[in-house]
Amino acid sequence: MEMASKTGTQFIVLDRVNPIGGTVVEGPVLTGPRSFVAWHEIPVRHGMSVGELARLFQAERNWDLNLEIVRVEGWKRSTWFDATALPWTNPSPNMRSLTQATLYPGVGLLEFCALSVGRGTDTPFEVLGAPYIQDIELANTMNRAGLSGVRFLPIQFTPTSSKFVGERCGGIQILLTDRNTFRAVDLGVTLASVLHRLYGEALNLNAMDRLLGDTTTLRAIEAGQPLEMIKAGWDPGLKSFLERRTPHLLY
Repeated sequence: MEMASKTGTQFIVLDRVNPIGGTVVEGPVLTGPRSFVAWHEIPVRHGMSVGELARLFQAERNWDLNLEIVRVEGWKRSTWFDATALPWTNPSPNMRSLTQATLYPGVGLLEFCALSVGRGTDTPFEVLGAPYIQDIELANTMNRAGLSGVRFLPIQFTPTSSKFVGERCGGIQILLTDRNTFRAVDLGVTLASVLHRLYGEALNLNAMDRLLGDTTTLRAIEAGQPLEMIKAGWDPGLKSFLERRTPHLLY
């Protein structure tokens, strides 16, 4: 889009549905520097389609751009992907199902830490672990956290690629029990808090900052602040974002 604005080239977006719906918005809004994985000041879960994001980016980056969005027919913001009757196409080699896409905004926040998020297994983002983790201890602690819509089973696995290749990892299998009440970023923050408390420096918590995009939240996790206190800090940014995105919504 940026290059098209510089060259006067028309930019056409063939829009598609947001597979995990367009109603829930959660997590901190980017406050750190922009990067390839944190490209604009939006929250972790933004609830927008790619066409809507394109409209937001054009407006907020002041691009003089001939932008055309080819809208999706029949989609409502509350509709999950499996209700569309469309065939699933992996948006990434390691995102092979709607369940994995639903878990990703939370589990994916920890990808750069010293942790396997299931890459190199049959169920990426549905399992996570590391050689230093005690599987039963982590599962019990996460279940006691009382997160809505999700439960945890102890598991051991050996990744065939990415982190800890060929090493036996203790960890958890994440069972999604109610996707409508589940909040992915709550999961990611709770996982980070619990893992940091149980295993300390082995996790390398600071590596989370690259995807979280908010150092204030990272420091709150490090300090052991309760989840609700951490989330309260997101409210001003989320309120502003909801106002910013409204003119660009198409559905």
